Amino acid sequence: MNTSSHYPTAPIAQPVARHTLAVIVDNEPGVLARIAGLFSGRGYNIESLTVSETEHEKHLSRITVVTSGTATIIEQIKAHLDRLVPVHRVVDLTLQGEALERELALVKVVGKGDHRVEAMRLASAFGARTLDASLTSFVFELTGQTDEIERFIKLMTVVGLTEVSRTGIAAMSRGPEAM
Repeated sequence: MNTSSHYPTAPIAQPVARHTLAVIVDNEPGVLARIAGLFSGRGYNIESLTVSETEHEKHLSRITVVTSGTATIIEQIKAHLDRLVPVHRVVDLTLQGEALERELALVKVVGKGDHRVEAMRLASAFGARTLDASLTSFVFELTGQTDEIERFIKLMTVVGLTEVSRTGIAAMSRGPEAM
């Protein structure tokens, strides 16, 4: 006797994945608030958000949003974004292959003696530029992938990290095709 039909099967859990979405919108007041409201109203998290006008003549901006969710959740987010009036296009850069992603960080380190020497050594190893230097502090600029920025910040914590300012992720698909 087959008893498997008597027991309901549990749905297969979808994996949660990080996605980078590029959204082209009209550059007008309130657009960012509407997009942020869409995410918060539905309980979706924004891990990174960057916005800049990219086509001045057409008054269009590009919003890059990094979020995580199951495939179903990501599809819901894209569908909701697509329905917003000021949105022209939504592209999931994650699905287009390995997108180029970079982040900029400004990192302030305070220290003397060995800590100062170690901060300079680490900055050099990571390819960070020194933007400001005094007898007791440095401000470094580092551009790279998020995990590289995270490693740099973690190491600088040991030698006197006091302040960090980050831009969020800027992303673009590889190859000749534009969004």
